[in-house]
Amino acid sequence: MPTRTADGDRRGPRGGAARPQGPMVAVQGVDVTFRTKSRTVHALSGIDMTIEPGEFLSIAGPSGCGKSTLLRVIAGLTEPSAGQVTLRGTPVVGPRRDVGFVFQRAALLDWRTARSNILFQAEMRGLPKAWARKRADELIEMTGLTGFENAMPFELSGGMQQRVSLCRALLHEPDVLLMDEPFGALDALTRENMNVELRRVWEATGMTVVLVTHSVTEAVYLASRAIVMGPRPGRVIEEFTVDIPGHREYEPTLESPEFQRLSARVRELLGSGAD
Repeated sequence: MPTRTADGDRRGPRGGAARPQGPMVAVQGVDVTFRTKSRTVHALSGIDMTIEPGEFLSIAGPSGCGKSTLLRVIAGLTEPSAGQVTLRGTPVVGPRRDVGFVFQRAALLDWRTARSNILFQAEMRGLPKAWARKRADELIEMTGLTGFENAMPFELSGGMQQRVSLCRALLHEPDVLLMDEPFGALDALTRENMNVELRRVWEATGMTVVLVTHSVTEAVYLASRAIVMGPRPGRVIEEFTVDIPGHREYEPTLESPEFQRLSARVRELLGSGAD
């Protein structure tokens, strides 16, 4: 796993950087408007938020509210029409080396093994080969993929494919991991298992995670803080701390009064049809 200095900072193959004194991510007055030949879509309106180092932030909201667009703005993949995003105090003006992204689909290369798919990240970024192989082995063990390193994507279940995708996103030790509905296509039981796995990985690494999800259960179970967005144009309508301390066993957490209270509030904000 990543080496740490005495004050807990992570160190990657290039030595890493000190933790920021302020927020890891700051979103300031972000608007996004898309224009096509036939229409104009106001996707986001006046988004202000901060994300602290080591925080797990979940973003829930109805379909089409701009959740994924906000994630892409933070990643530097979409340029805001107004406002700005800073990461570690530096304006985000394009894709960043210190950000990892897990998309809705695993998007693995069919002709490469699980391990080779993970190492593709190292090839793209020019990371030291020996360090990358060691790091890949650590991630494979951490995510329960041991024994499947040489499996091809078609030999892996949907959950295992997403584990490979997660390892690939974590390989270069990003400061921020962004996740866009990564478990949305999985069956209910596999999704529960992946939630537990992701929570365990976050607890083990202490990295900053931002998750976009439609699932109320997922949003509350995983997060240390949650944000609820309203219909397009997307805006923050409420945020709250998920005050469920300690390691979260899945079923006991879902049965706890605090989880029930927060879940009910999120459903109320999103509408009774939210899951």
